[in-house]
Amino acid sequence: MIQIAVLGYGVVGSGVLEVLQTNRESIDRRAGKEIRIKYVLDRREFAEDPVSSILVHDIEPILNDPDVKVVVEVMGGVEPAYTFVKEALLRGKSVVTSNKELVAKHGPELLQIAREKNINFLFEASVGGGIPIIRPLNQSLTADEIYEITGILNGTTNFILTKMKEEGLPFETVLKEAQDLGYAERNPEADVEGHDACRKIAILSSLAFGMHVDFEDIDTEGITKISQVDMAYAAKMDREIKLVATSKKKDHEVWARVSPVLLHMDHPLSNVHGVFNAIYVKGNVIGDVMFYGKGAGKLPTASAVVADIIDAVKHLQRNIMAFWSTEKMELLDIRHAPAQYFIRIAYTDVKVAMDLVENLFGKVDFIQLKEATDEIGFITNEAIENELIEKIEKLSKSTGIKEVRNKIRVE
Repeated sequence: MIQIAVLGYGVVGSGVLEVLQTNRESIDRRAGKEIRIKYVLDRREFAEDPVSSILVHDIEPILNDPDVKVVVEVMGGVEPAYTFVKEALLRGKSVVTSNKELVAKHGPELLQIAREKNINFLFEASVGGGIPIIRPLNQSLTADEIYEITGILNGTTNFILTKMKEEGLPFETVLKEAQDLGYAERNPEADVEGHDACRKIAILSSLAFGMHVDFEDIDTEGITKISQVDMAYAAKMDREIKLVATSKKKDHEVWARVSPVLLHMDHPLSNVHGVFNAIYVKGNVIGDVMFYGKGAGKLPTASAVVADIIDAVKHLQRNIMAFWSTEKMELLDIRHAPAQYFIRIAYTDVKVAMDLVENLFGKVDFIQLKEATDEIGFITNEAIENELIEKIEKLSKSTGIKEVRNKIRVE
């Protein structure tokens, strides 16, 4: 029998206990050993819950118990999770986590400790929830040179954008619905400003490219500026607006970003709707591979955590997880990366505005909406980001242009 401890009895923590109980027989069979929970750590009391019989409020009993071989961290946040996880690894206990903040910030250090101790630090659930992506990157795709990872990595924002498109509702209304349904936190900033997706693409990039990609270096933009007018333009152009996280490697340079993107309907991510996520990987040998499923939620995330628990139990004295170097990868400044934009401008004279646009950006196709009587949209040709931004600033200051109302990247 292998005994484990679970740190945190929130949504994911309770889901882990539920999955272990529901599928006990098949999980034990796949692990090759019985897996039993000895402790659950939480600051709160759960008097009416059966978990109260194994509940502790202090990490020390877990760290000091030699029978606990695997620690499962589902608390979230950086502290005290980092302190607890690091100490558990130093004491020879494998760790499984769903904590993207922890992995994005301290992943290389914790992986190195696990490697030195010949144990494991596993984090499948930290990126795609129930979507298996860490394991394929670590095992199945190791023969490839990966040169692109692009994904819809946040179910909350994908739900919001889907509802805005399908029901014609404004951002604020759909955000409240997402909060009421439990998809968004009361403070939704991490989701809607793109920070959650940013940490996830940093983890995937670090694994794919073998060096530490610091999430703070990734250019990040959320969806709060997306309006129903933008949705109407997207529909007219036969495109979808998605919050896309991407990292690309070209000629030994890597650049990464998170931002709303206008995707053509033949793009593999354009038909990913609701709370579903998808991750699109390009390798030089395997070509294009896509992973799709529910990126969040109690049971999908718990399922990924339990899969890691099984792996940890099967490999108690053997490190199986690739690690990325603690050496920081210097990303290409996003201003020097290629880009293409859809731009909306308000004008005082449409003919003057169109002439100004083509003088700056060259020949473009203009898009007009019947309901938007004082503005026009267009898609730029691809160019270096810095050059496009300079031209957009020039345009905004030109006579005949009232304002640049929005700009959205195009792929």
